[in-house]
Amino acid sequence: MKRILLLSAYHTTSHKAWCDGLMSQLADFDWTLLSLPDRYFRWRIRGNPLSWHESPQLAQSYDLIVATSMVDLATLKGLHPHLAVTPSLLYFHENQFEFPTSKEQHNSVDPQMVNLYSAMAADKLAFNSQWNQDSFFSGVERLLKKLPDQLPQQLLPTLLAKSTVLPVAIADDLQPLPHKQLQTLTLLWAARWEYDKGPERLLALLELLEVSGIDYRLNLIGPQFRQLPAAFAQIQQRFQHRLLAVGYQANRADYITVLQSSDVFISTALHEFQGLSALEAVACGCIPLVPNRLSYPELFTADYCYASHLGSQLESVVQEAQALLAKIIAFNKELPPKPAVQAWQWQQLQPRYQTLLAELSHKAR
Repeated sequence: MKRILLLSAYHTTSHKAWCDGLMSQLADFDWTLLSLPDRYFRWRIRGNPLSWHESPQLAQSYDLIVATSMVDLATLKGLHPHLAVTPSLLYFHENQFEFPTSKEQHNSVDPQMVNLYSAMAADKLAFNSQWNQDSFFSGVERLLKKLPDQLPQQLLPTLLAKSTVLPVAIADDLQPLPHKQLQTLTLLWAARWEYDKGPERLLALLELLEVSGIDYRLNLIGPQFRQLPAAFAQIQQRFQHRLLAVGYQANRADYITVLQSSDVFISTALHEFQGLSALEAVACGCIPLVPNRLSYPELFTADYCYASHLGSQLESVVQEAQALLAKIIAFNKELPPKPAVQAWQWQQLQPRYQTLLAELSHKAR
């Protein structure tokens, strides 16, 4: 049985679900998982080799290393020479070249360099969407143009040659409710409660909805953190009469129930590398309504996308809210058919993961 070291340096709920899925769906491998909590982001992405340095698991031998892109794989291999010759797969749930910045963030190139050096140290790169891969390579290219001299000429084609797109799978047990009847239109917004998910755009939409005459309810769910964008407090204060489920659904059964009880999944994201929550919602019976940007056009046809208006100015926010409102009005009259998402289920993706990991592990010396 091939031994795989699985490294997750920022073990968010979604990263944990991905790791758990790998270990359960690919049970003919012998897995060893090392993870770190999802807090202190900049320390995690830069300091994980130090945090793990005395872990006894790193002293063992493996046939393959599978690491998330938050792992400083190059440093880790340098500090543990016996792992340097172990084949490795670097999995990009996200890349550090495409995160929109906030006022609270300290601008630093360090996270991008961790991504780049880790990609150079890995034998294979896998991205959860084509958008993720394209934005990574565009970001690397922009970075290289800023650097003064002494750069490798074949870096981009070398990295591209060992890259593939392999989505995060959704669970096979996600199903819609049988014989669901549409009564009051129930919207679902399910994302991290952070600035990059566009909460001010959601607020602008709700302001328009309130005067549109549409009777609706809203499930507003997702992980919350200590510092929340002000838009979330305004939404809860001003639209309390519209809210159903609110906040993080810690119990998976509760989470699925909220998805199944909703009619339309809406996204206002400024940053989305795959759109896992959208796929899960659709698998549970929702109709997606997403901006025509990021990874979403890979998932859904134009019928389920509204016009994208990027920019921080109020005019852009309002324009996008108006485009979203127009779609909601149309959906309220007649919901379109639910798009198929079976291609993102484990039963479809498991063979691709199996083949990739088997091929890489056979290269072990």
